Amino acid sequence: MTRPVGPGTVSFDFAGRRVLVTGASRGIGLGVAEGFVAAGADVTILASGNEVEETARMLAGRHGREVGAIVCDITNQDGVDAALAPFERIDVLVNNAGLELVTPLTDRSEETISVFERIVEINVLGTYHVTRTALTRMGPGGRIIITSSMWGKTAVAEFSAYCSSKHANIGFMRSLAMELGPRGISVNAVCPGWVRTAASMRSLAIMASRSGGKESELLDEIVDAQAIGGLMEPEDMAMTYLFLASDAASNITGQAISVDRGDFIG
Repeated sequence: MTRPVGPGTVSFDFAGRRVLVTGASRGIGLGVAEGFVAAGADVTILASGNEVEETARMLAGRHGREVGAIVCDITNQDGVDAALAPFERIDVLVNNAGLELVTPLTDRSEETISVFERIVEINVLGTYHVTRTALTRMGPGGRIIITSSMWGKTAVAEFSAYCSSKHANIGFMRSLAMELGPRGISVNAVCPGWVRTAASMRSLAIMASRSGGKESELLDEIVDAQAIGGLMEPEDMAMTYLFLASDAASNITGQAISVDRGDFIG
């Protein structure tokens, strides 16, 4: 499934492998899905909005391969069951769907309570629902990869729902790794650092606003704290997911792998 193509480079061949990526209409999910499409996998992308269908058409046109699209609210188990009913087999599941919003504990409004609950519903329960259903279609050699976050290992003020959910993703992953290992299925998590996505840039703006600073200055501080400079793009994340889904990672399970350019904050 992997082969060297030159000094220091590796390509992946997922021909014949069926891959489902949730939360893939944009951001990291889109970058990961495109990586699997480019590697020859049969890819289906899932998201809660109709834009996922346009994203699938875009990927298909760019790579000359069919890409499936599913519109589904993953917080509804019956909806997830119906959405995945056509699948006879799933070889790789990438649980990437997530919601990242500020939830200050001092804000006692009904809106913030609703946001907190929605984050947990999507990031924790949604991941559970999709995994539970996909497992009925996954055999030995299957791979489950969950997108957690660097904040799933550390934390940041006023994002308690998001941080809690991402810590929960890692605990869920480690428990599943022990439960599914005897079935030959590996389960790992990827913990991205700062990536240029709509969600992360929105969080950056919120953090800067609440601290009274400028977004550009805060971003400079973040980048300066990394061992490797610069802000990652969504496509920069894909290779780690492809590696974890490949034969090269057959002995790796139960791991939360940071991809953060050496972000030492926290």
